[in-house]
Amino acid sequence: MKVAVNAIGFTPGSMGGVETYIRNLWQFLQAHETADCYELYCAEKYFDLFPCHNPSFDSRAFNYSPSSPQWLVRGCLRRAIGIDILKSVLNNVDADLIHHPFTVLNPLGLDIPSVLTFWDMQQEFFPEYFSKRVLEKRRKTFAPSARQATRIIVSANFTKKCLVEKYAINPDKIDVVYTGYGPEYQLIEDNQALAKIREKYQLHRPFMFYPAATWPHKNHKGLLHAVKLLRERYRFDGQLVLSGIAMQSQTEILSLISDLGLSDVVKVLGYVPYGDLPMLYNIARLLVFPSYFEGFGIPLVEAMASGCPVVCSNVTSIPEVVGEAGSLFEPGSIEDITEKIWSVWDDEGKRKQMTATGFERAKMFSWDVTARQTVGVYQKALA
Repeated sequence: MKVAVNAIGFTPGSMGGVETYIRNLWQFLQAHETADCYELYCAEKYFDLFPCHNPSFDSRAFNYSPSSPQWLVRGCLRRAIGIDILKSVLNNVDADLIHHPFTVLNPLGLDIPSVLTFWDMQQEFFPEYFSKRVLEKRRKTFAPSARQATRIIVSANFTKKCLVEKYAINPDKIDVVYTGYGPEYQLIEDNQALAKIREKYQLHRPFMFYPAATWPHKNHKGLLHAVKLLRERYRFDGQLVLSGIAMQSQTEILSLISDLGLSDVVKVLGYVPYGDLPMLYNIARLLVFPSYFEGFGIPLVEAMASGCPVVCSNVTSIPEVVGEAGSLFEPGSIEDITEKIWSVWDDEGKRKQMTATGFERAKMFSWDVTARQTVGVYQKALA
């Protein structure tokens, strides 16, 4: 079996959990002895992010990254005469199967069997969060990709249900393969290393942590209003620490922090290196996760594996991931967010119990299992 992994659209630093997924999947696929051959397609400048340490694995340059000459030519030809030059190129590669890990087949209409990792269809539930251009692009690619794919991988049963109900996809061709977490996410007892992280980010007060790009559906605004209520009602004297890349709602969030008088309470770290995240989970009093929509929610698992109690939304895939380990709230209710945060923040015994439950829950999720089950999907696609 010759498998191509299509990471042609890979753009590090802007993909959130999807970047975590593809980098770990490539790494853990290589951990197994295999008679199969794997080749990853991406821009040559990203080869270092996908090291090949198994002789059955290799990388091949497809330099179609945004703003590259090939990307511009491809876009012009598609708009002008409806021809996708990448389609003819990929139809002639030496592969039995192509895995497309970023929700859409890139491009549509290939002759080679495909496995599609489909993350979410948020636009079907919250179209107001997207521009007309993005909505139109998703309309043209999301459902057609799901219908054309030989098999589909989803990271939660919630997403499988969405595909069946919204796009009328046959449930028999959808495989639920949970996303994992790396071994670096664990209880860290190196007090010196933890102290360095506190000093690096000036985190000298107890804090709750929310790592998320500032997309509208991440619900930073609702969380900020809850923090204001925490101060007014309970004299909350901790901090809210935000990390993640700046996206669509960044300016509004920064303005709201000031307008609500929370400048001394909220610390915005922006993008932080992957290596710092495990320690941030370890020193946080809790993870707060008020998102309106998630296809999975990798930080939930990372936090549980690190011993960080999870207080989170009760919608989409989130309850499926945290199970009984999390304290759940209605993300549209400022009152409920406030009460659930405080009930955990102010109760050390409850936090200890949640930490223990979280450790057990995290055992359900493993990159090694993700890789093994993904190979099983490849085999199904070619059966």
